Amino acid sequence: MASKTERDIESQAPALITSLPEDVVFDILARVPRREYPTLSLVSKYFRSLVASPGLYVRRSVLGFTEHCFYVLLYDDKSRDYRWYTLHRKANGKRSLVLIHLLPAKKLDATILSVGSSIYVFGGGRDGFLRIDCGLRTVEHLPNMPLHMSHKIADIIDGRIYVIGNNYDSMKKKKAMVVFNTEAKMWEPGMILRPNIDLGETLYGCVAMADKMYTTDKNKSFVYKPKEGIWETDEMLSSKTWRDACVVDDVLYYYDTDALQLRTYDSKHRCWGVVEGLKKFVAYNFMVRLDRHYELRWETGFVFFQRKWVLS
Repeated sequence: MASKTERDIESQAPALITSLPEDVVFDILARVPRREYPTLSLVSKYFRSLVASPGLYVRRSVLGFTEHCFYVLLYDDKSRDYRWYTLHRKANGKRSLVLIHLLPAKKLDATILSVGSSIYVFGGGRDGFLRIDCGLRTVEHLPNMPLHMSHKIADIIDGRIYVIGNNYDSMKKKKAMVVFNTEAKMWEPGMILRPNIDLGETLYGCVAMADKMYTTDKNKSFVYKPKEGIWETDEMLSSKTWRDACVVDDVLYYYDTDALQLRTYDSKHRCWGVVEGLKKFVAYNFMVRLDRHYELRWETGFVFFQRKWVLS
């Protein structure tokens, strides 16, 4: 049992902090690891409001005390959509995935793209274009897409998000691309682009490497050069049937499920390679981390692919 003196000190501690200017309090709390915030929020209503305040996270960013957070989308059989979860460390040191109730569910026809500490969600049709601020866990509704597109893929180059998908013009399906400026928070006028070459029927995702956007269908790989505004085929990249890829330092990584190999493509030297040392993981049906964004898991002959985010 705590002594009277100890209880007096404990009761005085919150009062001492509340007497300080809010900027000073933010400077103090910004230096506390985020994993301690749930505990701090139990101290009082004042602390709970501070921990939930957007100003605290702005201050953490200014002071350089950002931390990596782990986000994952999990499919819900009942609602038939995807819900957002984050990895949370409990007081006993164990970790668990916790549902983020404030973030909207992702529908099956939505496209998602992580940019810094934000996640952009492109819904079906002209609606549902959102930006999720993962630090504040807030949702911002952005201007609707200027063009109706289905089967969208997207990536970002120099602060501009390039979205390409199927558009029906005169009852004919054609590929089209629009550009969203993340700084101005608007779709760039006059930027409804039609590819100058046939990009095939279905595009299996895209990646950005060396200020260019790469994508692929079943047979060919394509590269878009924003400065020239043209699409070209990439014969070397087309030599492999890659999909569900990610990029680290302008090197593409994808898992070849036929050869059971993690392959790489160096965009600078335009050559393929293989990451060695993964055979023991394959033998034991273990988990293979492709990078901080992706994870591939296989069990009993079935392959499950999930995209994940590690955001500041």
